Amino acid sequence: MGESAPELDARLLRTVVLIGMMGAGKTAVGRALAARLGVPMRDSDAEIVERSQLSIAEIFERYGEPFFREKETQVIARLLEGPPCVLSTGGGAWMSERNRALLTEKASVLWLEADLELLWTRVRHKTSRPLLRTADPRQSLADILSQRSPVYALAPLRIHVRPEWSITETAGHVLRILIAAGAAEEVK
Repeated sequence: MGESAPELDARLLRTVVLIGMMGAGKTAVGRALAARLGVPMRDSDAEIVERSQLSIAEIFERYGEPFFREKETQVIARLLEGPPCVLSTGGGAWMSERNRALLTEKASVLWLEADLELLWTRVRHKTSRPLLRTADPRQSLADILSQRSPVYALAPLRIHVRPEWSITETAGHVLRILIAAGAAEEVK
């Protein structure tokens, strides 16, 4: 049984951006958090797919990663202009210094940190991950985690995701961090 976070009535004061590896729970936790706060959930990858009418994998194959990253920055900038929301970004978005500056200036950024075993459990059966289309996808995931973790660690906020936590519990723990950081406030 996972550690339970008490239900909190809260209001989002600024956009919250969840960063982390594929499989860390950015989209699932983001949806739960947005629902709990009554704000929109935005997903930069989903926006790119919708606008281009191509999957992320197709964009990578046809135009390459640099093209995708440029579109990603444009979409993130646009999404940060609106009212407070929960924003999930692709796993590589935070790797760009330009994106890090933009995100930390306009939002509260929280790293959903997860261990390799948890990530592998969550992504090993997914075929929609272009960076894992390799001869040894688990090793590729380990390599990406190793490369990205020091940069993810630059995020102002962090939570270590536990395998025993449900999505709802993880969202509750994230909300407590956001309240402590001033990105949200309790409503009494």
